[in-house]
Amino acid sequence: MRVAVSSEGGGGLDSAVSPHFGRCSQFVLIDLDGAELRAVSQVANPFADGHEPGQVPHFMASQNVQVMVSGGMGWRAIAAFEQLGVQAVTGAAGSVREALESYLTGNLQGGDPCLESRHGD
Repeated sequence: MRVAVSSEGGGGLDSAVSPHFGRCSQFVLIDLDGAELRAVSQVANPFADGHEPGQVPHFMASQNVQVMVSGGMGWRAIAAFEQLGVQAVTGAAGSVREALESYLTGNLQGGDPCLESRHGD
């Protein structure tokens, strides 16, 4: 399974989780075999300076991501991820490592749109 976590900076698992996945500078890609860590890599967000709806979810799907973990994302992004078969998980904070551990232990689940995006529902 491949999990992506929106992050700031280039510190891999020690990077801070970005509060908004679409504007993050990097995505940390974590390959897992069950709960066992197999590989960690990073990819720059090509849309950090601006994106149209759906661009970032399609980019993550092209990176073979099955789970997208972030501090927050809008309802359109969550819907786009769902259509692409990618699980959106919001509410992450702290380091990428801490967010991954929270996800793997079941303490971080589901995608709830950030407050800014709820005003147009």
